[in-house]
Amino acid sequence: MKGAYIFVLTLDSFVELQLSRTRWELNPGTYAYIGSGMGNLEKRVERHFSSDKRLRWHIDYLTCYGKPLFAILIPSKERIEEKISLTFQSHFSCVEGFGASDLKVMSNLYIIDDFQKFSEVVIYFLAQEGEKP
Repeated sequence: MKGAYIFVLTLDSFVELQLSRTRWELNPGTYAYIGSGMGNLEKRVERHFSSDKRLRWHIDYLTCYGKPLFAILIPSKERIEEKISLTFQSHFSCVEGFGASDLKVMSNLYIIDDFQKFSEVVIYFLAQEGEKP
């Protein structure tokens, strides 16, 4: 299956990530990461729940500190990761520059401080941009 996903995790304590020349300071809380799996969506998401993996992407480093909660898989033949991020960008604060270097968005990592709003945004997106026949 191809598509995109929303991966949700929590940080119980302050985390400072330094990757290359970029440094992020992340407060405890709940975060949603937007990603894609155009080769094998299930395998891509499965690796985020694993602690035994080669660290390759920004999210891989973050999962060393965070506790995975759940993931929402969104099957799609098209690349919709950027569309999801743009939707989240208009509703949530982001961690600027995290995981979106190949896209025209500020970030792929969002701070989720309101689960009701999170649910509404996800449902709205799925209703508008779900897999088309």
